Amino acid sequence: MSDLRQEFIAFSVKAEVLKFGQFTTKAGRQSPYFFNAGLFHDGATLGQLARFYAQTLLASGVEFDMLFGPAYKGITLASATAVALAAMGRDTSFAYNRKEAKDHGEGGTIVGAKLAGKVVIIDDVISAGTSVRESVDMIRAAGAEPAAVLIALDRMERSGKDGALSEHSAVQQVAKEFGIPVISIANLDDLFTYLSNEAGADLGAHKDAVAAYRKQYGV
Repeated sequence: MSDLRQEFIAFSVKAEVLKFGQFTTKAGRQSPYFFNAGLFHDGATLGQLARFYAQTLLASGVEFDMLFGPAYKGITLASATAVALAAMGRDTSFAYNRKEAKDHGEGGTIVGAKLAGKVVIIDDVISAGTSVRESVDMIRAAGAEPAAVLIALDRMERSGKDGALSEHSAVQQVAKEFGIPVISIANLDDLFTYLSNEAGADLGAHKDAVAAYRKQYGV
């Protein structure tokens, strides 16, 4: 899995989905890197991303019956991962939600397969955990069981403001709150390893900034 994680970091950098510099996060922090899965917006990169998700899920050993993608990014991620899983011999159904309930046709907020059995929630990252909480509520309301959350990158970052940082990261809080594993294709440690060992001189120059950020906010 360590090779897969490093391949994913390199792939994200090449696709310019993972960038380095100075970026302001939702929490108002100045981060030396930025990851935006929405930039996987062509067929080739989305297909490769889905294969990373599928390989990571299968390697995790988590038992699952279907996938769920929270609107909006999760919709594409869950559907693409279902295609990748089918290509690997694991045909899996999927569903996603609408932000607004539909009052005609089939109605409701859930689109796709009926939520049933053990469901894996697929998203890009976990920041505040809001979309996961909403997804868990919808899955349980349908009588199904949330089995895990699968994300692309775990920033391994404590939430809260300077001077009042939480003890755990958003990912750890979600896992603890719902009693389900949160699986990531890669995490901040993998990113740091890439910058330390695999990247060229240009990217390697960002290593110290990432290390300082990890020391200040990391778990």
